[in-house]
Amino acid sequence: MLLYIHIPFCDSKCYYCAFNSYLDKFHLKEHYMEALCTQLQFELKRFNITSKEIESIFIGGGTPSTVAPALYKKIFDALKPYLKDNIEITSEANPNSATAEWLEGMFKLGVNRISFGVQSFDKDKLKLLNRSHGAVQAVEAVLNAKKIGFKNISIDLIYATLNDTKKLLENDLSTAFSLPINHLSAYALTIEEGTLFESKPYMSNEKLELTSWFLKKITDFGFNQYEISNFGSYQSTHNLGYWEYKDYIGLGSGAVGKLGLKRYYPTTCIEDYIKNPLDIRSELLTLEDKKIEQIFLGLRSCVGVHKDLLNKEELKKAELLVNEKKLLFKNDTFYNIDYLLADEITLFIS
Repeated sequence: MLLYIHIPFCDSKCYYCAFNSYLDKFHLKEHYMEALCTQLQFELKRFNITSKEIESIFIGGGTPSTVAPALYKKIFDALKPYLKDNIEITSEANPNSATAEWLEGMFKLGVNRISFGVQSFDKDKLKLLNRSHGAVQAVEAVLNAKKIGFKNISIDLIYATLNDTKKLLENDLSTAFSLPINHLSAYALTIEEGTLFESKPYMSNEKLELTSWFLKKITDFGFNQYEISNFGSYQSTHNLGYWEYKDYIGLGSGAVGKLGLKRYYPTTCIEDYIKNPLDIRSELLTLEDKKIEQIFLGLRSCVGVHKDLLNKEELKKAELLVNEKKLLFKNDTFYNIDYLLADEITLFIS
């Protein structure tokens, strides 16, 4: 069982961000964290969570580092009996708000993996994306995390932006790999509805040749690719759990949970969530929905697709792709050789 906690507060709005986040709601932090505790107690019962059943926690956002560690303590205290031994507990953080004091406070609570939203070390690119930190802050944040005791440190980088060149991307990677990280997530800039970039679609400029070069460059530095956007000498338990289609609790305004064939959506309005954190919409998935999602997630990651998931017609198509060296078949499982083709292969098979 996985647990995701959504923190919707941000100190700036990145031009590409479509997540449920707010710049002007900081006065609601304490009430929001109390509402999370209320929803948590409800979800522990609904999901019938037993001792040491939760195997990973991921605190995302928004910007979790805008909330003081003291405000997380009640949640961590409530979770303690349900946490698996040696659990992975990740928090996202932005370099400008993840001070040494914040990092130390979260480490003492039990967070043992930190994921920094760096996006780039290039000042012009950071400005283009409306990031609120500079390269020096990003480097200092990673070094502080290492000094405090975090063994698992990840950074995010964005590529396929308007002015990307091989030189810029290579400089980003050189700086990233000079730091004590063991994981890197690389995301192509996509233009989403409701973002400030929606009216500027030209800001996204993906070129297959540059993308392929960039992703290969990451592996050249020694990080294995285990999903279309994720690389490392360490594989995140939480990430793998999603791709293995495990159930997960989604805490917070704008989070999503899944239990069997049911999805749960707490309200996205932060004020309404605080008033009633148990106002949660549900959606029933069909077995066909589930299968297509499992195929999609399996082919975009190292999880793969077990042959028993496919019907006769789908199996024939998958075997055809093996013969054409587009898929690898091993231990009764089909594995994707080129994650960039995941969507096309999923559509072809299903």
